[in-house]
Amino acid sequence: MFKPTVGPILGHVTTNHARIFIRGEHNGNTPAFAGVRYRMSGEERWSSATFVKLDAFSDMSAVVTLNNLSEDTEHEYQAGWFSPMSPAHTVESVAELPLQWPRTTYRLRTRSGKRAQPRAYVVGSCRYLRMTAGIASMPALGDRIFASIHRLTLDAHPPVSAMLMTGDQVYVDDLNRIAPDREHQEILEKYRAAFSQPNIRQLMSGTSTYMILDDHEIEDNWPANAGKNDHELFRNAMAAYESYQVSHSPAHALTDDLKINRAKLEHYWYQFSDGDIEWFVTDSRTRRNLSADDRRILDEEQEQALLKWLIHSPARVKFVVTSVMFYPDRKLYGDDAWRGFPEQRLRLLETIRRHRIRNVVFVSGDVHGSLTARLSHSEDPDFEVHTVVSSPLHNSKLLPYAKASTFILDKPLARTATGDYRHELTGQVISQDNFAHLVVEAERLQVHYHDRDGKRLQSVSLPLR
Repeated sequence: MFKPTVGPILGHVTTNHARIFIRGEHNGNTPAFAGVRYRMSGEERWSSATFVKLDAFSDMSAVVTLNNLSEDTEHEYQAGWFSPMSPAHTVESVAELPLQWPRTTYRLRTRSGKRAQPRAYVVGSCRYLRMTAGIASMPALGDRIFASIHRLTLDAHPPVSAMLMTGDQVYVDDLNRIAPDREHQEILEKYRAAFSQPNIRQLMSGTSTYMILDDHEIEDNWPANAGKNDHELFRNAMAAYESYQVSHSPAHALTDDLKINRAKLEHYWYQFSDGDIEWFVTDSRTRRNLSADDRRILDEEQEQALLKWLIHSPARVKFVVTSVMFYPDRKLYGDDAWRGFPEQRLRLLETIRRHRIRNVVFVSGDVHGSLTARLSHSEDPDFEVHTVVSSPLHNSKLLPYAKASTFILDKPLARTATGDYRHELTGQVISQDNFAHLVVEAERLQVHYHDRDGKRLQSVSLPLR
């Protein structure tokens, strides 16, 4: 067996289930298979291996599901791919072959089902990796910060449950003005390069990673800048996105035999839970309606699902991921974010306020600057919402960093007949490459920002109720 050409990427993990992305290679007309075997750390005997067939439609990648794992337990696993001599082999028959597994051993930890215990996460977005003629230019710059994140995950207490990558994991349009990539194979080459750099590869092999797209997975400010001939670009970009980012997420349901249901993908948004903490990861990019009579950043189905979750979920803390900023608004170019969809934003805020929903935190990236902010209501002292913004993981030298002066902070976010929604920064705006380390405790959410070398830049404590 060979080591994966991309991956393994540890995706969605629960108390007893894990999803692992693996990419192999074409080998002529011979079928290719990927496999994973695991054991609890400290044990000698490996489990029976789980195999999946690789196909060209998914760029020779697939997701292996591990089931019946032990709760809150560290496991070891090995992963690889191969092409058997006989083209007649199936997923069932290759399990009988005497295989030599790659020596590398990876680790994963299943979730704890216990409530009211501290949890930790890493959040980041906007990882720029310039590609020229299919080759990454100075890739170590775009990979450097992931070594720091990996070191943090090894030492953090409480342990890091997951990393949330909230948009622009890949810049499909990095050379849009010169030689834009539009073909499926060109876009796939960017994903392969982005996810196979050594530090991000090491991080994602052992840290459960959740992703959602923003505009640069397609084109800057999509779909506002979409042209007449961009239908093929969108189709190619989404095919690559589905292979590399959605495939290992909870957006995919499982079949009756607990494998990824690849035949059915209804939407990109999804939910997952971690004890008494829940996450709703929105798709605020591909379901937009830009018509004047019904502007939406989330389609109606997604909005209703989000509202239902906000109202009825028993979670103690509710994180809502939106790749573009929920608030505060930018002075320039703000209409690409929630500022351009004020009616829908107000519906969400009024739902949170009227239903007395506590501990809602909006998590986003996009603006190449990081901050925390608090939203309050002039006539309702019980209302409080926080936001955590983390961006960028690695900036392009061609793009500026956001500063405090980038945002509208001297006016209410929204005015209503019942009062004004007012916002204020709860820390400094960070204008350099960084990532956020979130620690959820009983009475507070701690947000620690770190630079690309892991040095702590700022810590903010946000009260929970």
